[in-house]
Amino acid sequence: MEQLSDYLETCIDVARKAGKIIKDAFVSDKTIMTKSCSADLVTQTDQDVEKLIISTLRAKYPTHCFIGEESSVDGEPCKLTDNPTWIIDPLDGTTNFVHRIPFVAVSIALKINKKTEIAVIYNCILDEMFTARLGHGAYCNEKSITVSNQTDLDRALVISEYGSCRDQEIIDAVISNMHGIISKPKPAHGIRCLGSAALNMCQVARGGGDAFIETGIHCWDIAAGDLIVREAGGTVMDTRGGELDIMRRRVLCASTASLANQIIECTEEINMPRDDE
Repeated sequence: MEQLSDYLETCIDVARKAGKIIKDAFVSDKTIMTKSCSADLVTQTDQDVEKLIISTLRAKYPTHCFIGEESSVDGEPCKLTDNPTWIIDPLDGTTNFVHRIPFVAVSIALKINKKTEIAVIYNCILDEMFTARLGHGAYCNEKSITVSNQTDLDRALVISEYGSCRDQEIIDAVISNMHGIISKPKPAHGIRCLGSAALNMCQVARGGGDAFIETGIHCWDIAAGDLIVREAGGTVMDTRGGELDIMRRRVLCASTASLANQIIECTEEINMPRDDE
């Protein structure tokens, strides 16, 4: 128990240090690079922040493993084992960051025996620190947060994203699913695209949105948010129901299982290559 408290305190501390780098760079001119396509952006800040986080955690916990967004792009294997593993998105919402939209975050999760024990998501621009420890609830700036408990799609605000994939078949499927959410027998109040999967999940956890669905994200986008939503009383699952597999690159979280199942009924399956293949 004491060791888990230490992990959480360390995680919060390194997230704040990482957040300072992001905040200092937020209004500056940025060197922008691309990864899989012209809409999949990365900046020097992403890379610098990941190096800071991993070097800090590795110095304190030298036997732990790491999965990071930028190191995975550079060819590091994305394999999850039973070893304590930190899953890191150094700057979730890079496109927002590039365009100076203040919805960006550092996202860090710790899995032990493949079970998430610690989660921290820090929006350094708005200074909102979301935290969770398994079995101890979810918090924003040390105040307890809970989901909305909404059960009906026609009373819900749903969050989703178009994603960075520009394959026409995937784009058409994503748009079709959004259409289903707002046009089927019980249409939702609306859909919001906020630009950060990690913070989208935090919105569900705090009751600011009732559900979030996305395909094409990566394990580092959702590992921390998964625990935060569940500790806030929400449900997290695969987009077709069943247990969430963070390597499958898709997620559905909602305030209630009933709401999640209604979203499943009006959307279709979208498959993407796994993170661990």
